[in-house]
This record gives sequence, C-alpha cells and structure tokens, in this order.
Amino acid sequence: MRYLTVALTKGRLAKKTLELFEQVGVTCQEMQDPDSRKLIFVNEELGMRFFLAKGPDVPTYVEYGAADIGIVGKDTILEEGRSMYEVLDLGFGKCRMCVCGPASAKELLKHQDLIRVATKYPNIAKDYFYNKKHQTVEIIKLSGSIELAPIVGLSEVIVDIVETGSTLRENGLEVLEEIVPLSARMVVNQVSMKMEQERIGNLIRDLRNVL
Repeated sequence: MRYLTVALTKGRLAKKTLELFEQVGVTCQEMQDPDSRKLIFVNEELGMRFFLAKGPDVPTYVEYGAADIGIVGKDTILEEGRSMYEVLDLGFGKCRMCVCGPASAKELLKHQDLIRVATKYPNIAKDYFYNKKHQTVEIIKLSGSIELAPIVGLSEVIVDIVETGSTLRENGLEVLEEIVPLSARMVVNQVSMKMEQERIGNLIRDLRNVL
C-alpha cells in the first residue's frame, strides 16, 4: 500500500488539524516530539505520512502530486489559484478578507476613483477590484505590516485578513468592504482523488462526521 501524503500548513493550522485528525483516529506520534528535526513524519500502521510546509507552498505540493492532501487557509487557495479539489471546510482559522482603510476612503470606493491598494494578496485584490467592482486600481504588493501603507500615504486602502480588527482600530483604520470569509480547508490532488478514492473518501466522511 502506498503512503497517503498530507501537507500541513506550519503553525496554528497544523496543530488544529492534528487535533481534529486525532478525533477520527488519524494520529502521528512522531509529530508530538517538539525537538524533532525530521521533515517527514510517518504512521506505518495507517500508511500515512505528513510534512509541514509554509502556507503558500501547500497548494503547490498538492497540485504537483507531492502531497495527496493539503490543509491550508482559503486565502492561500484563492491567492495561489492552483488546480486541485477543495473538498472540506474545517471550520477553524476563521477570519475574513477585507478592504480596509481610514473612514475617509469610503467615498473613493463608492465613486470608483483610481486608487492605490497595498496588499500581501495581489491576485485576490485584483480579482475583487477588476472583476467584481469593475474599479481600476494600482496594486502594490507588500510583505510586512500592511496597515502601515495608508498611514504613511503609500496607498489609500489595503486588502488584508481581518480577525478581530483590533490592529486596524489601534491605527485609525476600519473595515470598508468584506471580500470573502476565510477558514482552513482540505484540498486534494486531482489524480489522487481518482486513484485513492476509497481512502480519501473515508477520511473526508470521518472528518465530516466530527465536524
């Protein structure tokens, strides 16, 4: 029996996923060791192996078949735009993708002014402004604290993930428009879905039952 390989997003999502998997009897003892330097963790009994990856890399591993299954945030799925099946909303890691800025920027959004939008998610921002709002904008890609951009005058608004909104409020910004709700999702390689239909199908069913 070949291994069923699962790519987990490093950090909080991986921890939450393993807790959820445990409820359906999918465990990986090797991953409990915080000092382990291993890159691949195996459960021989279940014929499964796991590895941790950075969020944006998970869809890549899944699309190319290096992982059969991936657990990743909806934001990453939308931004990366990879070919794969999204099969399950795991319901944790909930937040939303929003257009944020100072209250004064509301008018610019209403009147479809040409504005600058700073974001870590240029593809999501582009799709929202060009295809849904039909507003021409200049998109500026940043990697660090996006909230800084409107404060220092780099952009009028930002597109970013909002959990509680406290960082926004502390910096005089607010949610102006909501783009899409986000949470952790399970994705599956398209070929694996056919080849391993039974095993993957059983896992999806078991997870659905506990969710």
